[in-house]
Amino acid sequence: MCLGIPGQITQITDDARMMAMAEVSGVRREVNVAPVANGPLEGLVGAWVLIHVGFAMSVIDEDEAEKTLAALRDLGEAQEALEAMAAGDAALEGTA
Repeated sequence: MCLGIPGQITQITDDARMMAMAEVSGVRREVNVAPVANGPLEGLVGAWVLIHVGFAMSVIDEDEAEKTLAALRDLGEAQEALEAMAAGDAALEGTA
């Protein structure tokens, strides 16, 4: 299974290498936009894309990006809760 993280393209950093800066939940990173490029790269500035291992894999709309980010945040919170429960269970087993 592969996981795409929504990010918004903020600028083109290298036309020749098809690289752009994307912001993902406040973190900026450079990504390759070749898989989604069909025309001048400047047309991607402001677009939301799904990013996987440094590549923009598909263009998505803002609503889909927001829903995906919310789901990822919820998964992170659920994982933290499961880890806290497991730690509590381990502590109880150690005192029994």
